[in-house]
Amino acid sequence: MACHFIYKAKVLCWTIDVRNQMIKVVPDSSSLFDPSSFSLLGEVSMTAESFLPFLPFITNSLFVATIVVLLVLWAARKATKKVERVPSGFQNFFEFIVEFLYDQVEQIVGPKVAPKCFGLLATIFIYVLVANWFGLLPGVGTIGFEDSSGHFKPILRPATADVNQTLGMAICFMLLWFYLTIKETGVWGFIKHTFAAPSDVIGAMRYVLAPIFMFVGAIEIVSICLRPVSLSLRLFGNVFAGENLLHLMGSMGEKFGMGPVVEFICAIILPLPFYFMELLVGILQAMVFALLCAVYIQLSTSHGEEDH
Repeated sequence: MACHFIYKAKVLCWTIDVRNQMIKVVPDSSSLFDPSSFSLLGEVSMTAESFLPFLPFITNSLFVATIVVLLVLWAARKATKKVERVPSGFQNFFEFIVEFLYDQVEQIVGPKVAPKCFGLLATIFIYVLVANWFGLLPGVGTIGFEDSSGHFKPILRPATADVNQTLGMAICFMLLWFYLTIKETGVWGFIKHTFAAPSDVIGAMRYVLAPIFMFVGAIEIVSICLRPVSLSLRLFGNVFAGENLLHLMGSMGEKFGMGPVVEFICAIILPLPFYFMELLVGILQAMVFALLCAVYIQLSTSHGEEDH
């Protein structure tokens, strides 16, 4: 037994030694002829940093989020300050956005539930869209410093590039989802819809299929609990990846040591195509976040009308 243990230990040590020999040490300088000499990941720090040293709870992403909220409130105030019977100008544009979003929400959740959830869903869409596009402004996410570990820490961090921001929005939505679900279906109605067989399954088959529907209901409960995680990480991951990509493209000339003039030109030209892509990603992620929220509400509140 002891000999067998010693043999396994020797094999393990040999495996670790071989693996260490296979690992390539990344050199200090980058080279175009050696793609492994520079890292494509971890350019931007994943954690938000304190915006003011004497106020550690105010982070750079929270500061940007506050600016975005003020911009949205200013736009709403400007559009509704002097409401005209025949809208024009910015009021007309604002009403068009509201009416368009309301029609989309009503088509998904139905005319009965739409007035109860439209406020939050429209706010989520507009806020996420403005926050995503605000993060593409010059200076936001691009001006900062590197810490001791080599991660770039921007002075202004896009709000949706902070997982605390996206998780907070997802939790707020789940609270609304829980309220609407219980109000529309009741506690027993929700339990029945989740664990019981549909009404079109009759007779002995209801009892035969009961264990299957109980198992499916347990899976559904797990998926409901994971919705805040999936919603928040999807938005955070896409925006954070975009920040890394833009930062990498902007610093490509510096990485390869092309000189101050070429580095400046590369920092302007190389990120441009990706800025257009991030504009599309910004509106797409806002649509996905709001659309999934509306679908989740529809799935839990519409079964009462279908007599399931």
